[in-house]
Amino acid sequence: MIAEAYVETSTPSKYINRLCKHFAHKVIVNYDENHGEINFKIGKGYIEKVMDGLKLKAEANNQTDLQEVIDIMDRHFVRIAWQEELILNWQ
Repeated sequence: MIAEAYVETSTPSKYINRLCKHFAHKVIVNYDENHGEINFKIGKGYIEKVMDGLKLKAEANNQTDLQEVIDIMDRHFVRIAWQEELILNWQ
């Protein structure tokens, strides 16, 4: 199962770096300035630089785990993006 969110920002690489560094203290993370992959026990999170912002993707085997990955990514993204007050709209 997959859910995606998009947010407009002029500094996508900054948020990729911050979010991935934050999660790297607890889980396996691979990232560069254009994209990141976060490996949770219950699923995966992806963050990718796109033309005018960021695309985030949550992936899990079932709806319950997918919702938990979404909640984790959303909660932590809002914390690191507080300066711009960016809101993710997951679909």
